[in-house]
Amino acid sequence: MLLALLLATPVFAIDPLYQRQMERLTEIMGSLYFLEPLCGTGTEDWRQQAAELIDLDEPDEDRRQRLAGAFNTGYTAFSRLHRQCTPSSREALTRLLSEAQKLARDIHTRFAE
Repeated sequence: MLLALLLATPVFAIDPLYQRQMERLTEIMGSLYFLEPLCGTGTEDWRQQAAELIDLDEPDEDRRQRLAGAFNTGYTAFSRLHRQCTPSSREALTRLLSEAQKLARDIHTRFAE
């Protein structure tokens, strides 16, 4: 009976310790993907960078979807509020770039093999 119960229970993967940081980083990349072209700054393709980052992490399908969803959330959040580049858009860009650099450094320092 116990064996049947265990076999019927789905097994869920455990998120890595850096999952929340990765989700925030991809969310920021989504925001940058919207804001940089709006303000005519930067040459990074943040969508491509996020896709490469996710691929390098080799997540299972659930984590991949959550990371892609975080990217889309970041894009959508700024696309709803910003129709043209304003001083607040530029300030958001500066802060987001700084936060992304810090997160990337932290993830790499703490979790890279």
